[in-house]
Amino acid sequence: MIILFQQSEIGRIGIAEKDGSIANLCFPCDAVPAGAECGDTELLREAFGQLHAYLQGDIRVFDLPLDPAGTPFMRKVWRHVAAVPYGCTASYRDIAMAACRPKAWRAVGMANRRNPIPLFIPCHRIVGSDGKPTGYRGGIMLKQALIDLERCRYGPEFPDSFLPIP
Repeated sequence: MIILFQQSEIGRIGIAEKDGSIANLCFPCDAVPAGAECGDTELLREAFGQLHAYLQGDIRVFDLPLDPAGTPFMRKVWRHVAAVPYGCTASYRDIAMAACRPKAWRAVGMANRRNPIPLFIPCHRIVGSDGKPTGYRGGIMLKQALIDLERCRYGPEFPDSFLPIP
C-alpha cells in the first residue's frame, strides 16, 4: 500500500492506494494504515486533485477506482451510502432499510465508522433519524461542515433528505 499526504482545506490528509485502487483516507487524527509506505503515484495525485476540487465546490462526484476493505455487509452498506447524492442526507435507518436489514441501523453506524475511505464514500451524508449529524471519524464539526458545504453549493433545489432505493 502506498500513501501520500497533502495539506487540504480540512487539514493534512493521507490517501492510500493498493493494487490500483483507493483503499484508505486518513484524517489528521487517524493512524497510518499498517504496512503503508509513503510514495506518490498518478492515481494518488488524481485522488488529491478530485478531493481539492470537491472541497472547492468544483465537482460533486468522485471518479476514482475504490476498493475499501470490509465485510460483505459493510461493503453493501457503503454501496448504499455512495448512492446518496451530493447535497442530500439519509438516516442510518434509511440505509439499513435499503440494505434489506431494517433493524440493523446500529450495524450501519458501525460500518460507517469503519469506512476506510470517507469523503470518497460519503458517510458524512448519513445522519441520525432527527436529521442531526452523529458520529464521524473526522469529528462532528467536520461532518457538519461537509454537509453545510454541499448544501451551500447545491442551489435552490436542495432536497431535505434522500431515501435510497433498495
